[in-house]
Amino acid sequence: PMSVAPLSPPIWVDQPASLKKLAEHLARQACIAVDTEANSLHAYHERTCLIQFSTSENDYLIDPLNLVDLSPLADIFANQAIEKVFHAAEYDVYLLEREFNFTFNNIFDTQIAARTLGYPATGLGAILADKFEVQVDKHFQKANWGQRPLPGDLIDYARMDTHYLITLRNLLYQELKEQDRWELAHEDFHRCCVVNGHNNIDPRERWERISGNQDLSPREKTILHELCLGRERLAEKLDRPLFKVLDDRLLLELAQKAPTNRPQLHECGLSDRQIDRFGKVVLDAIKKGQQAPLVKPTRLERPGEAQLNRLQRLKNWRKRAAKEMGVESDVILPKIYVHALAEQNPRSPEAVHQILSPIPWRMEKFGDQIIKALGIRIATTGETT
Repeated sequence: PMSVAPLSPPIWVDQPASLKKLAEHLARQACIAVDTEANSLHAYHERTCLIQFSTSENDYLIDPLNLVDLSPLADIFANQAIEKVFHAAEYDVYLLEREFNFTFNNIFDTQIAARTLGYPATGLGAILADKFEVQVDKHFQKANWGQRPLPGDLIDYARMDTHYLITLRNLLYQELKEQDRWELAHEDFHRCCVVNGHNNIDPRERWERISGNQDLSPREKTILHELCLGRERLAEKLDRPLFKVLDDRLLLELAQKAPTNRPQLHECGLSDRQIDRFGKVVLDAIKKGQQAPLVKPTRLERPGEAQLNRLQRLKNWRKRAAKEMGVESDVILPKIYVHALAEQNPRSPEAVHQILSPIPWRMEKFGDQIIKALGIRIATTGETT
């Protein structure tokens, strides 16, 4: 572990002129660290409430709630010549792209690097404690980042998320090179420049995603559906996350007991304050659910037996390969490719290469093993059977 000098305060950026100046400064860096804080636990429509940058000299906190135009940062994120170091970039990239239309090139993700190296704990707190003997108080993660002014302890916490990232990046880069895993990690850095993780939308209705709904009768499920719709409207109006309006467990109880008056709402576990604010919406939804046509569960295409077999063979192979390298399975082959191979059932090495073309290093390293796991036989004449 390295010794740590006392930190000078981070630079708060909430004016167009200072943002422009910061962007010019960042444009001259070869490597910068980035993180964001959002208020997903405190709002219906989550927003980016803070963007942190660190260079080798300073830490900066940008206030997107006070700046109308963040376009000076667009070139920084898109610039191939500037390496952006994130820890667990996927969510940050998703937020920044969705909210500000930023596009990304040249990311180094310290969490991906740590996973590629087979670290047992890859949370930033664990790694900072291990490498720099720094203790980060994780309970701030759940803080409301939308409050202004931001309390001093939150400012300190936010800056710690990027302060050590460049040094950490250099250590991990060395380790990846030494263990001959740089190409593998780099392939995933490249993948996280493209927002893909979050458009994997669950096709089912909200009520079907509440655990415990399978124990309800068709009528109770219909009431649950109406309660979900009512809660959704309330949450949007109040700008609160769904679980902070009424949690799933409470909705299940309401759907089963179908209360019709205030005392019965009480018995289901609603507080006086909740009844004052939401009671009418809840009772109306229950009434509507009692008369509405019964809901039908979404029909999900169930894969056929052969596809499930291919999936199992690929997963078994992947597990063995992961064990050998001392990493988690998805480091060997990300889930999206395992499923693509199982679904598309490629029957020739060329077809496998086609599916794996975005990940050439893995194709090179594991292609033959994957072809074998899929049972694609290569005849001696070069013909495949």
